[in-house]
Amino acid sequence: MTRLSYARDAASDDGGKTAAWPHEAAGQLRRMEVRVSSVLLGKEETVRMAITALLAGGHMLLEDVPGVGKTLLAQALARMIGGSYSRIQFTPDLMPADVTGSSIWDGRKGDFVFREGPIMANLVLADELNRAAPRTQSALLEAMEERSVTVDGESRRLPEPFALIATQNPAAEEGTYPLPLAQLDRFMVRLSVGYPAAEDEIRMLTDGIGHRRIETLRPLLLPQEWAVMQQEVLQVHAHPALVAYMVEIVRATRVAPDLRLGASPRAVRDWLRMAQASAYMEGRGYVNPDDIKRLAQPVLAHRLRLHPEAAYRGVAASEVLSGILNRVPLPVEVAAPSRGRR
Repeated sequence: MTRLSYARDAASDDGGKTAAWPHEAAGQLRRMEVRVSSVLLGKEETVRMAITALLAGGHMLLEDVPGVGKTLLAQALARMIGGSYSRIQFTPDLMPADVTGSSIWDGRKGDFVFREGPIMANLVLADELNRAAPRTQSALLEAMEERSVTVDGESRRLPEPFALIATQNPAAEEGTYPLPLAQLDRFMVRLSVGYPAAEDEIRMLTDGIGHRRIETLRPLLLPQEWAVMQQEVLQVHAHPALVAYMVEIVRATRVAPDLRLGASPRAVRDWLRMAQASAYMEGRGYVNPDDIKRLAQPVLAHRLRLHPEAAYRGVAASEVLSGILNRVPLPVEVAAPSRGRR
């Protein structure tokens, strides 16, 4: 095993001065985490993962049964960040123009004018995404990757920052369409909310926590401040040995016997950004192995595709990924320098 220090000494960057970055931001993010968790009880890890994904500049897919708080989580996050927010209810009859916008005739101007669609917002909730037909689902592909939409041959930029939070019910449920792989690969993470613990469910019922309490949430950050944080996340240091480890993992998924399709280059990029955002949330300027290992499943598993034989045997993509993570050793850390910025 390689022994290394994950933190980079800040002396070469600022003459040995201890940097406050990113510790100041960590306090604000912690307050956001606490406030959102006061609405979605008992789901602190899910809330933290969702904030990490938004901080990393990614989109998230919330997949779970109805009624566990997927939409509530998205609304709470939107209230905390501020900026513009829109919700799109996906149904079988929804058309692409209902998402992206369209050109309509303006009689007073004697010309066509562009009417913005609900995608033109800082944070967009795509509710029950897999109930829409594949054609309408595909309307999101350009927005998710390019941060723009093309209508009538003209490309229009989306607001910055931009993030999409999509919810979907289990794919086997009646009236749903499977999301195309090209779209799944654009979601930085897939998260599950899950049923609440008994004590949290009792508290929710007796105290009226949930939709009533969400009305009390107020923005903690402006969109411009959030955009600055996203740029700072990219400065978090990741040791080359850890980056090489991540690449080794994703390359192993591409040759795993039970998988017909492994993780893409976009997947390992998203994995690294999530690890950087996780470190940033904790006030660290460097990625450590825990950031990487903890985030592997939510970032990679939904992008993997099983061979039919493996699926028939009841193998899950997450199990294959766990096996790879257990086989490939992590580099081992030695004592880190006391001063570290990136």
